[in-house]
Amino acid sequence: MDSRLATGLVFFTSALILVVEIVAGRLMAPYVGVSLEAFTGIIGTVLAGIAVGSAVGGMLADRQDPRRLIGLALLIGGGLTFLSVPIVMSIGPGMSSTPINIVVLTASAFLLPTSVLSSISPMVAKLKLESLEETGAVVGRLSAAGTVGALVGTFGTGFILLGLFPIRAIIFVIGGLLSVAGILVLIKVAKEKPDGFQSSLVAIAAFLCLGIGNQCDVETDYACARVIPDEDRAGGRSLILDSVRHAHVDLDDPTHLEIRYAKLLGAVIDGMPAGPLDALHVGGGGFSIPRYLSTTRPDSTNVVLEIDEGLVDIARNELGLADAQNLDIRIGDARLEFEPLPTDGFDVIVGDAFGGDVVPWHLTTTEAVAEYDRLLRDDGIYVMNLIDGDQSRFARAQMATLYEHFDHVAVMLPVELPSVPYNQIIVASDAPLPSVTIPEGAGALVADAAALAYVGDAQVLTDDFAPAEQLKQ
Repeated sequence: MDSRLATGLVFFTSALILVVEIVAGRLMAPYVGVSLEAFTGIIGTVLAGIAVGSAVGGMLADRQDPRRLIGLALLIGGGLTFLSVPIVMSIGPGMSSTPINIVVLTASAFLLPTSVLSSISPMVAKLKLESLEETGAVVGRLSAAGTVGALVGTFGTGFILLGLFPIRAIIFVIGGLLSVAGILVLIKVAKEKPDGFQSSLVAIAAFLCLGIGNQCDVETDYACARVIPDEDRAGGRSLILDSVRHAHVDLDDPTHLEIRYAKLLGAVIDGMPAGPLDALHVGGGGFSIPRYLSTTRPDSTNVVLEIDEGLVDIARNELGLADAQNLDIRIGDARLEFEPLPTDGFDVIVGDAFGGDVVPWHLTTTEAVAEYDRLLRDDGIYVMNLIDGDQSRFARAQMATLYEHFDHVAVMLPVELPSVPYNQIIVASDAPLPSVTIPEGAGALVADAAALAYVGDAQVLTDDFAPAEQLKQ
């Protein structure tokens, strides 16, 4: 095999393995969410596939003609890549976001394609190791080609492909490229025609990749998004991001807050002194709270920090955001957007940022809370939405962290605690907390000595140690 072809094959397959790995997280997000655990499960499973494929590929290359094996591996790898879409969409709806489910779903869809593609590198090495005198140079060159390919696949997918193309299109193109490459290698290198049965199976897999229904209305840079009309309210719309219902808005009545957490956030705002407010929103989502504040308190200002520009477009086009007044939307990671904001510039900060069902850890630490304290006026209020349950270790740690900077901290809990994780609304201020009228049945306020007892010996979260996902389990 020509050295350039050998190097190109290793580069090509290594790049596509990393493209598949990154795309896997987006394809699986509607079912297992976007979290550290999801990425850990995906990376670990793909690495296992690479290890298995390398070992098996090397063993097979010693027993059969590698030329034929390489062509078959490319062809089969393309078919298995096509099948990852229907596998995820068939199994995913029955999965939860537990670590074992993440690994099972990843392995079901991606272990075989990454294993088959990883088997190609040792097969190519077998063909190129013509003498012991060249072993180091050959192995080094192929290893370097594989690493460079992996880098190109990683950077190209994360920085370019995901912003330009839908997930299914990327996977379909990968499967197609691999299938075509397999046919060409079989014909040009192995000097044999592809088996008709194998080619038919690959074609069926490609059809399934395109044919199965898509869960997304829009694929943003960060989420699979759907907008669902409300059967009970003509103007009602629910925003679903990945597997979580993030927001509900009423196009005709911005003051209508449907979801319990939104009602509680609105109740805190209602309890503040009358008149317009200067508000900072950490996370936009469906923009129900900025719309509510603009309507209930005219002349208020709303600065919204939202990382996902695609969500802003959805909110403007489908969720009534175009009608909101005095709205300053800044696209970017909220933590990076704090610095240029004015000290003592806000009456209220609303923390409502999520990655899946977890608050991004870097927005929860004592360093981040110090920024909230800087941005708030002396009587300003920080109100935060988070999801936790069972022992509420994450919620209690968040309150312990807030106590490091604020004199008064409280939490609003459901009257009857459910068996599954639930929204907990935390309120913090240097001034005594306002009187909050909680909607009937929406929760109870735990404050003062009861709040301290609730926090107990919970740890303070820091930039050095903030295991948000693990505490939430």
